[in-house]
Amino acid sequence: MNDKSRVTAVLGPTNTGKTHYAIDRMLAHRTGVIGLPLRLLAREVYDRIVKARGPSVVALVTGEERIVPERVQYWVATTEAMPEVGADFVAIDEIQLCADPERGHVFTDRLMNMRGLHETLLLGSDTMRPAIAALVPGVQFMRRERFSTLTWAGSKKISRMPPRSAIVCFSVDEVYATAELIRRQKGGCAVVMGALSPRTRNAQVAMYQNGEVDFLVATDAIGMGLNLDIRHIAFSGTEKFDGRRYRPLFPHELGQIAGRAGRHTEPGTFGVTGDASPLDEGLIEAIENHRFQPISRLMWRNAALEFGTVERLIASLETTPQSEWLTRGREADDLRALKTLASMPEIRDLLTHPKDVRLLWDVCRIPDFRAISAAEHATLLARIFGFLRTGKVPGDWLRRQVERIDKTAGDIDTLSKRLAFIRTWTYVAQRSGWVSDESHWRAETRAVEDRLSDALHAALTQRFVDRRTSVLLRRLKQKESLLAEVNDKGEVTVEGEFAGRLEGFRFHADPNATGDEAKMLSRAAYEALRPEFHLRADRFYNAPDTELDFTEQGGLMWGSSAVGKLVKGAEPLKPGVEAFVDEEAGPDIAEKVRRRLQHFIDRKIGTAFEPLQALKNDETLTGLARGFAFRLVEALGVLPREGVANEVKELDQEARGLLRKHGVRFGQFTIFQPALLKPAPTRLRLVLWGLDQGLAEFPESPPPGLVTIPNLPDVPKGYYTLSGYHPAGERAIRIDMLERLADMLRAQDSRAGFEATADMLSITGMTLEQFSGLMAGLGYRAEKGERPKARAETAPADAPAPEAADHEHPLTEEESVLAAETRAKWEAEQAARKAAEAEATGEAAEEAAPETEVFYTFTWAPRPRGGHRRPERQGQGQGQGQGQGDRQPRPQGERGPRRERSDGDKPREGGKPFEGKRRGEDNRGERGERGPKGKPRHDGKGKPRHESPKSFEARPPRAEKQADPDSPFAILASLKNKS
Repeated sequence: MNDKSRVTAVLGPTNTGKTHYAIDRMLAHRTGVIGLPLRLLAREVYDRIVKARGPSVVALVTGEERIVPERVQYWVATTEAMPEVGADFVAIDEIQLCADPERGHVFTDRLMNMRGLHETLLLGSDTMRPAIAALVPGVQFMRRERFSTLTWAGSKKISRMPPRSAIVCFSVDEVYATAELIRRQKGGCAVVMGALSPRTRNAQVAMYQNGEVDFLVATDAIGMGLNLDIRHIAFSGTEKFDGRRYRPLFPHELGQIAGRAGRHTEPGTFGVTGDASPLDEGLIEAIENHRFQPISRLMWRNAALEFGTVERLIASLETTPQSEWLTRGREADDLRALKTLASMPEIRDLLTHPKDVRLLWDVCRIPDFRAISAAEHATLLARIFGFLRTGKVPGDWLRRQVERIDKTAGDIDTLSKRLAFIRTWTYVAQRSGWVSDESHWRAETRAVEDRLSDALHAALTQRFVDRRTSVLLRRLKQKESLLAEVNDKGEVTVEGEFAGRLEGFRFHADPNATGDEAKMLSRAAYEALRPEFHLRADRFYNAPDTELDFTEQGGLMWGSSAVGKLVKGAEPLKPGVEAFVDEEAGPDIAEKVRRRLQHFIDRKIGTAFEPLQALKNDETLTGLARGFAFRLVEALGVLPREGVANEVKELDQEARGLLRKHGVRFGQFTIFQPALLKPAPTRLRLVLWGLDQGLAEFPESPPPGLVTIPNLPDVPKGYYTLSGYHPAGERAIRIDMLERLADMLRAQDSRAGFEATADMLSITGMTLEQFSGLMAGLGYRAEKGERPKARAETAPADAPAPEAADHEHPLTEEESVLAAETRAKWEAEQAARKAAEAEATGEAAEEAAPETEVFYTFTWAPRPRGGHRRPERQGQGQGQGQGQGDRQPRPQGERGPRRERSDGDKPREGGKPFEGKRRGEDNRGERGERGPKGKPRHDGKGKPRHESPKSFEARPPRAEKQADPDSPFAILASLKNKS
């Protein structure tokens, strides 16, 4: 071999620039061919040469892709697809794959038989030096050293893996599981596997190279010449399944993969994850120094095949090599498929000529991309061979196969399977003469593969990359500040990616983020939200009180955002506040928010409880009046009379007058300020009471406008009082309405018994049945009865004769005759009408039973000490019953319970009552001597005026019926009018 046809073996570890050197040497020649171990790597090299020489002179040939321009000069191909052309230059990359059990025989064949006219380069590991020296005469060796150092970094958990790391796995399931873990903890990763299409692989690698993600999860295919910016390689395991069994990785395989760490002169490290066992020291030293045991056996298969018969073809494929450096590899997939098809009678009958055997062998070399089962693959090959035996693969049949695959919907596994299926038809379309319209089907299958590749890339990115997290991580490394935006819904976006919600002055990260991702999101968001906190605090401090509110559980709201809560203060009317501000916002903002909230609640209390505050601050109140005022302030303006009965009795008229000036009303059951019974003060009073009592959950105020509410047994009575209600039976009635009802009850004779009036039912909004329960709760006994209901007849049957209708104006003889005729006519008509009604209803014409109505008679039922007492009319000397158990009622023989005087009813000297009482203040003192309309309740001689009880119905009065104009009574009326 002369200098013009030299063979050079360029050997050395990874990152020595061997492939780059081969490309430069090929471009120095007029023509050249380079064989690469992976379709992915072939595409990468093709793109580099196209960039240097243009697409018109560069060809790409792989099993599934064929780009061959007319003026081709440089061929880039996978090792299996290297064309046999007379090129000036030939290079074979990763020549150490001659020892691979599955593909080794192809590389060995190229090693021994593929030569360039002027130069041949064999690129690979230094472990191939002895084998190449023995099998290639005259070969020259070139040793290339690694540009960077490679050192052992030990074992690290994935959560502590440094950026720009690649985790190497040895199964698809393990790749997916590791990628998912990295997405949760690191924001995402790129995925690279040998089964990916070049388009998908390039998109994933570009995502890693551009810095969108800092981590890469790959299979051992990463060791075959993929040049990436990787600083650290971590092995998730040290065993792999090679298609037959699980076996430990060879040292040179570990070294080939680990050597991908470090780019050009940048040093790299390698190690294992927490799931893998650490490497032993000898293996670590071998990888660091790139010293491995030389390869002593190369896989070989006879290339001189005989196609006379299928038996002779199989025998030639199973020929034993003659060199000690060569050995037969395991049975390859194509040989296994050939044996399977040759055993089928329908196939053997078609093998009548050597060209049929050659065609069958070409069909058997279709790779099993689908990897479903050997039998399924053999069935497909038999179908294709049947088509090719008589012509070409039918276009309609091939179209149906492609259309079933051309679907971009589905998950990662589904898309991966479709990609594997389309690769079969891409391979078929690349074979010359197998399809009718080669250019169409090559373009069609390539387009389907591209669509599926894009869909798979999108699915991988969506599942294994959190773009929000990756964007934030990338920007956090930069010096410039992050751009944060908060919309009107409180959604926080940082650099356009959703990060969480800002509610008031607290940031809530996206709940879908967990672990390290949530921490990173919070860090990025707070970094960007610092100016937003200051702007929002200024806006909040200057906001009007109308934008703020409090909840019934003591929360403080700014619009729809919670910004704080009330806390117990020194006094019920002086609560404190606690601001909801994130610690990252700073103490200044927290104090600013707290001051604004305190101003708001102080003004709210001052406005709602203005009458109570005025009462508290009135310095003119002294003695008992001032003490009673403080009792009322402590009770937040509503004080049950039963608890302060003695204090009320001790108040003189002057003290009561001073308290009345502040709107204090001394009611029969409650002492209160009417202005504080409105919904707004009531709602705030319950919150302040809940704070003062230290309740875990505050009671809610009743809906406004209700006169009565249910009296629940498990609710303390104090709640009803503070809500402005008084419990009575099964219902609780509003305090002010109860006092109005008490005024009405004093006008009734409670000993003789009375019935409810329409006014009583109206102010309570109750039915008669419900009202009886209310009265029972107030200390009255209700007796139920029934009576006939008064019924007005339009024309009664027993009406007097016309002539007797008016004794003052007797009828004339002519008028009497006319009236008698008219009456007879009318009675006949009425009888006919009633008969028709009875016949229509099928009922007997009987007299309808009279209607009845229900009524209740209420009488005062004194309770034992501790029960409510009801005052009778003042003329009867009955007591007021202002408290429970004030005094015992008189014995049964007396007229009624002894009267309890309060407010302005203390007797003066001589036994005469005080006459200076005001109207409408005290329930006993204001109208104690007069009835509801101002009429005296006695007959002027000191004796009580007794009125007979009246009957009332709990329904509106009936509409008056119009008289029948044809009735004799109407005629008589008209005759009288004429007279």
